[in-house]
Amino acid sequence: MTDSMLLTCDGCGQLADPEHIARRLRRLEWTTRFRPLHIQTLLLGGISPRNDDEFLYNPDASIKGEARVVLDAVRISTEGKSREAVLTEFQKLGLMLTHVLECPVEDNAPGRREAIEKHLLAAVARIRRSLKPKRVLLLSADLDHLADQLRRTDLGCPILPDSAGTFLPSPTPREAEVQAFRAALEGVHV
Repeated sequence: MTDSMLLTCDGCGQLADPEHIARRLRRLEWTTRFRPLHIQTLLLGGISPRNDDEFLYNPDASIKGEARVVLDAVRISTEGKSREAVLTEFQKLGLMLTHVLECPVEDNAPGRREAIEKHLLAAVARIRRSLKPKRVLLLSADLDHLADQLRRTDLGCPILPDSAGTFLPSPTPREAEVQAFRAALEGVHV
């Protein structure tokens, strides 16, 4: 496909073919369905999961990967519940999960870190103008190098943790990391 047939994706800033745009729109539709009217806490990760099965808002997927980590951390049980019931519970808590790069990037792709940095201003504008959360909790190691920069932006709300780093920095967070996340979620100053 020639570059003239590619568009710049608004969710990640990458040059995108029609398949990429269709996947972005499908994920946006899934997310919008369970977006809280008033976002109390925006959970902000670096890069959206590559596999749709790990994408929290996918209505047809098994719950694993990032989706499992987030639901376990916010103490939402999936046992005996439909996917819609789980997502409705997440929504009722005023939670929304999004990413600086809303489209996947290969784990070993060159320029992965630079792509997040390049798209950061667009993500900040979207958070400030459209999402308007009461607070933001930074998730994932992908944002470690940008955490201080994000804290200096004017999002109009607190950004936690207010010290170095992010919450849930790996696919298998340690218990202390989960506890720090939960404390921040419950409003305890971290």
